[in-house]
Amino acid sequence: MAAEDQSLQFVSITNQVYEVLRSQIIHGDLEAGSRLHQANISTELGVSRTPVREALARLTADGLVQLLPNRGARVADVSLEDMRVSYEARLGIEPLAARFAAERRQPIDLEEVRAALAAQHRADGAREIYESMRDFHLAVVHAAHNNQLSRFAEALWAGRIGLHVVLRQAGEAALAADADEHAEILAALDRRDGRDAERLMREHIEISLDRLVADAADDRV
Repeated sequence: MAAEDQSLQFVSITNQVYEVLRSQIIHGDLEAGSRLHQANISTELGVSRTPVREALARLTADGLVQLLPNRGARVADVSLEDMRVSYEARLGIEPLAARFAAERRQPIDLEEVRAALAAQHRADGAREIYESMRDFHLAVVHAAHNNQLSRFAEALWAGRIGLHVVLRQAGEAALAADADEHAEILAALDRRDGRDAERLMREHIEISLDRLVADAADDRV
């Protein structure tokens, strides 16, 4: 029994290290390309190197970390292709969710969508802007009252892709246009117009994808 307790304790510590590092990567506290030194992480978190090594292996499997032969590990970069496929996946989920949300939403759902939009208008800095955008989109999906759609959407928004898109599109004009498009989606939900909500959400994601591709093309010039 003692050996089993030690095994469970090790798994628990590994999970805690994994969650801490994952959160730091997703929220941008650990930037893409930054080195991850097992000794430093071990000292910072007050654990041995073994759970750190196991946690880094899990993060590598998640695509969040890259292991470097004989050089340790680093936070994985987010490529344009990563962003593109994520947006394409969102096109299969969020427009449908917006239609259901317009038809099924409750007053509290609209309050949450409005609160996210208000937070977007107040946001200062890429991380706050990203978090308010994420909260808006997830609030719309949750208003559809479909657990599967919510699960898929949460998985897509759980990575760093959205934050990197905001960093690429941080111009005032693009951010203002994004907020205006969100306001139109909210209005469609408010009047229970499912068809318009679906159309607006699809156009919004398509426009965001077009901006992303255009920005990438400008970067290559």
